[in-house]
Amino acid sequence: MSKVSLEGQVAVVTGAARGVGELLARKLSARGASVALVGLEPDLLKKVGERLHGDSDHWHADVTDHEAMARVAREVKERFGKVDIVVANAGVATGGPFVDSDPDSWRRVIEVNLIGSAVTGRAFLPVLMESRGYLLQIASLAAITPAPMMTAYCASKSGVEAYAHSLRAEVGHRGVRVGVGYLSWTDTDMVRGADQEDVMRELRQRLPWPSNKTYPLGPAVDRIVAGIERRSSHVYGQWWLRGMQGVRGYLPGLIGTVGQREMKRFAPRLQGMNTGLVGAGGQADEQARATGRR
Repeated sequence: MSKVSLEGQVAVVTGAARGVGELLARKLSARGASVALVGLEPDLLKKVGERLHGDSDHWHADVTDHEAMARVAREVKERFGKVDIVVANAGVATGGPFVDSDPDSWRRVIEVNLIGSAVTGRAFLPVLMESRGYLLQIASLAAITPAPMMTAYCASKSGVEAYAHSLRAEVGHRGVRVGVGYLSWTDTDMVRGADQEDVMRELRQRLPWPSNKTYPLGPAVDRIVAGIERRSSHVYGQWWLRGMQGVRGYLPGLIGTVGQREMKRFAPRLQGMNTGLVGAGGQADEQARATGRR
């Protein structure tokens, strides 16, 4: 599809306080879009907005809260007059063996990544239908291939991929295009937080090339912006992820075999691993729930 100019477009980005969301907001703004920033950290969102090139505003909301997100959708429409683009980017992660995982953290990954994405879509689809706009759901390499020690994250990202593909068929005739964005390990607080656990870092380093590298944030977000401009059905933050689609059917069996060997190798070191949410975003989510600021 040919590029759509972002000049004068209104874009909503969830999880916009840092990482992919923050840089995406900056790049969309630089291309002429007005940006609505949504997340759990109003002070950081305000600072992000102050650094943007054009018109912007921010909303404090938990993406899993339907009433809050419905309110945000109404207020964004009132503030900017329309919504052309929604990027469901908010996400959290946890790692470690499933049998030893913290049930609340495990559930929260599913709630934010999967349920929160659906809540975001439900809130904003009516205004996207008015503008014949575009919804980009951020997924992950974790949607394409399973990985041990990442049960919640893989389940949530596989779920949002299937949800977005299903939604595309439902709303296409209403003029709304739906895309799925795939990212491998990208240099964000989430990935750096996961790497603080020696076992998680070493296990990832033992993955086959090119899935064992951490990739710079800038080029990945540039690819996402290009996908938004083209209203693409599939957006790949790293060039090689497109090729993974053709072999994904073989990956569960391969990971199941190789993963058993790797887990046996690391078994003596698994006890006592941190099973809470990782990175600064995970800490912000836990703090917001602890203080009731949702």
